[in-house]
This record gives sequence, structure tokens and C-alpha cells, in this order.
Amino acid sequence: MNTLILALGNELMRDDGVGLKVGRILAEKGYNVLEIGTDIFKLHRYYNGEEKIIIVDAILTDKYKPGEIVHLKGEKVFEKLQAEIRSAHFMGAIDGLKLLMSLDERLAKAEIHFVGIVAKEIGLGTELSEEIKSNIPNIIKVIENIVG
Repeated sequence: MNTLILALGNELMRDDGVGLKVGRILAEKGYNVLEIGTDIFKLHRYYNGEEKIIIVDAILTDKYKPGEIVHLKGEKVFEKLQAEIRSAHFMGAIDGLKLLMSLDERLAKAEIHFVGIVAKEIGLGTELSEEIKSNIPNIIKVIENIVG
């Protein structure tokens, strides 16, 4: 199954850059990675019909500790991220993805996974918090397991 990993985040906002940092590591390992940054609509220009989409991004929630990994699949991505967990971005990337899925039949049929990393510090700066930085190897393992 063809897989596309979407790396989301803003590397100038501390832990919000974790998706981009993880995406770069995975790209160096040979995975198909698209750096989205904070513009989910970039997906529309670069999507090539991959059957599996893995989104990696920082999330904000009180339900988990900073650095914890939350893996959601299918409709749970849309349900949970709109109800209990917030994207670190003001324009919800998940709302944008839902819109893109309504515009592209191929994308609507893709198997969607979301790997969220609970942020500790969102603010100006380029360094990740220790909780995030120390968990990057585990984040990579989760994504590699999803790829299969």
C-alpha cells in the first residue's frame, strides 16, 4: 500500500515543530514525506493517490502528558480531534483535510492515520521540550509500524 506521511507544524513555535522534525527523519530514511507546515491545502497540490495517509503533528490536550503519542485511525481522527484534542493550529488541519477529502475521491478513499504528540511548550523558539525530544525514537517506531 502506497503511503504518504504528512509532516505538520511550525518549527518556530517550539513543540509545534515536532511533526516537521519527525518528518525530516523519516524522509532521510527513505519514506514518502510531504512537509505541510501549517498549510494542509498544500496536500491538494502534491497528492498522488497514495492509499494510506499518516499525519504527524503536535496536539494540545489535558487528557495526556506532554510527549505522549496519540494514534487515531479512520473516522476517530475526525471525531476525537474535533471533540477532545485540539490541533496546535488555529485553522484546524483536520477540518481542512475533511474539505480536501470532499473534493478528491481518491483522498476520500485513503486510509487515514493521525499520530499526535502532546505538546508541552508552544511559543516562540526552535527547541523542542525534553519530553518531546526524548520521545522522538518512539514516535518514529509508531509511524514505521503504521507504514508496515
